[in-house]
Amino acid sequence: MKHSLLTLSTAVCLAGTSAWADDNHDHAIHQEGAIRSEADTAKVASFDILAAHAHRNGNVVTFHMTTNGIAGADVPEATGEVGGSNVLSYVWPTSLDPSAVGFEGGTGILAMAATSHPDFDDTPLYDENNDGDPSNDGIIWHSHWVVLTPTEACGPGALAVRDIPEGETPQLPATWPGFPIFLDSPGFTPLFDGPEIAINVGFRSDVELEGVAYDGVTSALRVNANIHSPLLCVVDVFDVASGDLSLPGKVN
Repeated sequence: MKHSLLTLSTAVCLAGTSAWADDNHDHAIHQEGAIRSEADTAKVASFDILAAHAHRNGNVVTFHMTTNGIAGADVPEATGEVGGSNVLSYVWPTSLDPSAVGFEGGTGILAMAATSHPDFDDTPLYDENNDGDPSNDGIIWHSHWVVLTPTEACGPGALAVRDIPEGETPQLPATWPGFPIFLDSPGFTPLFDGPEIAINVGFRSDVELEGVAYDGVTSALRVNANIHSPLLCVVDVFDVASGDLSLPGKVN
């Protein structure tokens, strides 16, 4: 898994942001159980992970990530087309089975993600910019559950959001946005505070959350020019909190 993620080729040009140094946010980096990562000035600061951690209160888990820049400051440039368009993301892969949030079980790596993509809107139930139109909000950072699987069509060892082949009807969450992939749009709002991003995520009361393993990743994805088969490939990984996607964090 380490090599399949970390050897993907760079495919998205990002505007740089200056490194962030704020003592007020040191506590986030030093949270008990946080996965810590060294700063790397060669990376775009807003996607250079310094720490990832998650904690729970009952059936709510808060996923955090601290970056070396201003989290969420960089978004993709619009291409004017859905096919071939780019997606930027902050991602927390977990050890949870996809069935924990309503997907068919045993189908891949369940991950919480915050994404931005100006060329399409995949949250049809929500109006993130509050303008009365729920179909024009893709560039605003929003949350997804995704199921990731190795997908050779995306490149040797590459990952993709799991496709739904034509004619198949797998179990999907109630807030599935209708795209032919294992993607859910649950409506959890990403919260930004300088170098930090956090998402409060609710779970069913029967989901066992204590000790769930997780990691932190920043990455770019691209929509297939043909729109499907596969639809959404991971094309670049900017940083992995653990360095090897070993999911060393534990929800506590």
